[in-house]
Amino acid sequence: MGWPAITSVDLPSGGPSPPLAAMGTRLLVNITDQLSVLGGIFDGNQAGPGPGDPQERNRSGVNFRINDPPLLLGQIQYAWNNKKGDPNLTGQIKFGGWRHFGQFSDLQLASNGVSLAAPTSSGTPLMLAGDIGGWAVFEQQLYRVPKSDDRGIGLFARVSGAPADRNLIDLYADAGFEFIGLSDQRPDDKFGVAAGYAHVSKRARALDADYRALVGPAWPVRSFEGLLTAVYQYQLRDGWTLQPNFQYVIHPGGGATDPAGPMPGKALKNPVVFGLRTTMKF
Repeated sequence: MGWPAITSVDLPSGGPSPPLAAMGTRLLVNITDQLSVLGGIFDGNQAGPGPGDPQERNRSGVNFRINDPPLLLGQIQYAWNNKKGDPNLTGQIKFGGWRHFGQFSDLQLASNGVSLAAPTSSGTPLMLAGDIGGWAVFEQQLYRVPKSDDRGIGLFARVSGAPADRNLIDLYADAGFEFIGLSDQRPDDKFGVAAGYAHVSKRARALDADYRALVGPAWPVRSFEGLLTAVYQYQLRDGWTLQPNFQYVIHPGGGATDPAGPMPGKALKNPVVFGLRTTMKF
């Protein structure tokens, strides 16, 4: 599932994840064979401040900014049955958090303390200092192909949260299964199925309710966005993989309406998305 929707939506420019790189440094400390601690500090806005799509502000992806308020990330993780050749089923659990030192807009209140939907609103949001978030990840192997360390069936689950007053997504969760090398003829192929859930924060929903009360009863109140996905990674040869994927999005934009239509317009339809990715390593 990669970089989760909660951080890609809540952090400036989507946070330090593809397709935009952020300058930073990371540290990994292996306390024991099972227990590790990780930390990182990154520039907090790799595309730079401004409206619109971050990829429009950083077209080349190599701005490499270093003067924005920083983003700190930390994680502690514990693994079991993870030594090579261990016949038992391996797994691990992770707990982490992040802290951003920039300024963030309140999602409901204006700078003069009233709702942004109110006629008396100043029109500019109340600015809040900093932002935080946390997450937990659980991974467990359910079946192992005999005489193999990596091949088998695994389960993963992840949950993450952030304050509702300054983050559009305040709760995110996903879970799924991964099937690795179950066929002796295709030992490096992978297949995965997963589902994700992103909850629109209470403060953003409160603003929608204000607009419904003050502007019109047809104003949409956002709720959540869901995702169902399946992916197959086919190894053409050593170092070269082909990976088709399928996605079905439920309540896109949390139940938002078409921005190109009248306001308030009809809710966006649930889309079906097909993708294809290839990776070469040499």
